[in-house]
This record gives sequence, C-alpha cells and structure tokens, in this order.
Amino acid sequence: MSRNDVRYQEAELVTRLKANSQVAFEYLYDHYSAALYGVILKIVKDEEGASDVLQESFLKIWRNIGSYVPEKGTLFTWMLNIARNRAIDMLRTDARTEKKVIRLDVVADSEQDQADGWSHFIYTMDVKEWVMRLSPDHRIPIELVYFQGYTHEEAADRLAIPLGTVKSRIRKGLQKLRLAFTIQGSAA
Repeated sequence: MSRNDVRYQEAELVTRLKANSQVAFEYLYDHYSAALYGVILKIVKDEEGASDVLQESFLKIWRNIGSYVPEKGTLFTWMLNIARNRAIDMLRTDARTEKKVIRLDVVADSEQDQADGWSHFIYTMDVKEWVMRLSPDHRIPIELVYFQGYTHEEAADRLAIPLGTVKSRIRKGLQKLRLAFTIQGSAA
C-alpha cells in the first residue's frame, strides 16, 4: 500500500502521531499543509515568510503532539492555532528587528536649492515615538494592528469595541500622524 492510499480517522491519526509514526506525519503534512499555508499567508503576506512559518509550525506540531488533547478541540484547530501564533510571532519579531526610523531623502530640485545648502537633506523620525503621542483611543488600536500583528477583528475583540470603531480610530490616528509628519517635515 502506497503513502497515498493511507486514510486515517482523526483519533487513529493522533495515536499514530503520538507514537512518532513518520507515515502519519507525512499524511498530516500532505492533508493539512495547504490549508495552514493559506491562513499563514493571509497573516504574513509574504510567500517566502509563509513557507518558513509553515515549516516551523509543522516542527512545533511534531514536537508537541503529545500535548494535544482531543477534548479541547479538533486536531486541525490545534494545528491552526500553532500556525497562526507562529505567524504572529514572526510579524512581531520582524517589527522589533526592523528599524522604526523613516528616512526621507530630499534631493535639491534646482541650482538655488544647492546654493542654499539644501542639496541633500535627511530627516529622520521614530514612528513609534509619534504613535505614543496619540491619545489612547487612537494609539492602542494602531499598536495592536501595526506593531503587534493583530487583525482589525482581533483588535476589536481584544478591546471589546465594534469593528467599525476600531477601523475609524485607526483611520483618524493615521490622519493625525500624517498631519504631524507633514507639519514636522515643513518645519525642517
């Protein structure tokens, strides 16, 4: 019987996975990787990153299958939570390692600008610092969505406010940031 002919009921699959069956794990990957990849890609929004997260997720699933408890939910739900959490962790890690500084290079448009010493002006600002200046109503939803990797829906659930309110507060907060950047840029 070939690998493609193998069929498992969930309980049997879990039993075989907990017994470290390579065939069961291959079956698991073959039957669930595409669905998990789709969810991860929606979060990560990068195919290479999503592939990395999928690989890390399956390693974690393999290593932690002993902690899976069927009474708490289906195997797929358990794996989905692992994959989703790994994707969010990746976003958070990337956000921490990524520079939080925006550099605006302004190159002179005319000879007069060059004569006035404006041939190359570099303006930097710390985006997180500017977000911290916003009121909590605007700052917290922006931090959840843009810095911590939450979806708008997850932010609404976490804040216990309607989805439309979250979107509105984020939009108004971003408008305030845009205005602050414009004023700051013209003052320099």
